[in-house]
Amino acid sequence: MTAVVENSTIGMWFDPLCPWAWMTSRWLLEVEKVRPVTVEFHVMSLSVLNSGRDLPEQYVALMEKGWGPVRVCVAAAQQYGEQVLRDLYTAYGTRIHLNKQELGPELDAAALADVGLDPALAAAATSTQYDEALTASHNAGMKPVGTDVGTPVIHAPGPEGRTIAFFGPVVTPAPKGEDAGRLYDGVLLVAGTPGFYELKRTRDLGPIFE
Repeated sequence: MTAVVENSTIGMWFDPLCPWAWMTSRWLLEVEKVRPVTVEFHVMSLSVLNSGRDLPEQYVALMEKGWGPVRVCVAAAQQYGEQVLRDLYTAYGTRIHLNKQELGPELDAAALADVGLDPALAAAATSTQYDEALTASHNAGMKPVGTDVGTPVIHAPGPEGRTIAFFGPVVTPAPKGEDAGRLYDGVLLVAGTPGFYELKRTRDLGPIFE
């Protein structure tokens, strides 16, 4: 018996900066091919999450730059609908994690252009206009799992129709084919168990972008 729910929708909350979220997103796209699920992408923000925290100087600088992509994603979702986030996230992730492109206005405009969206939305990166909507999206994803985790966060259908929310899985490389499906089955099985909180071991590999 597996934890698969027929015709189910999974929500994933991402920040384009996070390489582990990128790995998880690629895994979920593989899951779509082998299980009857549809993934919907939503924005969370490491910059929102870490606002006001005592952080190393280098990480503070990264969080300052990190406002740009998530603001642009929220602006695009407001203008075109949240369905554009799937392709826009792929454009950002490809440029950031695979092509090692620096964060900044050129990246924002290029990612938008990659998926046929108005490059003028790149101006949102330095505006606070979308911060209220960004925070609302962030909170919708994070509150069910708590603020002591980052991204990836997944909301999925669990036992008796209730939604289960969890951080992870953190995995590299992203499993493909039926391997992706088996991981999905197992993750939902443990996450849907009342009182289950954590499985963890020391990471000895960084993200493998295959």
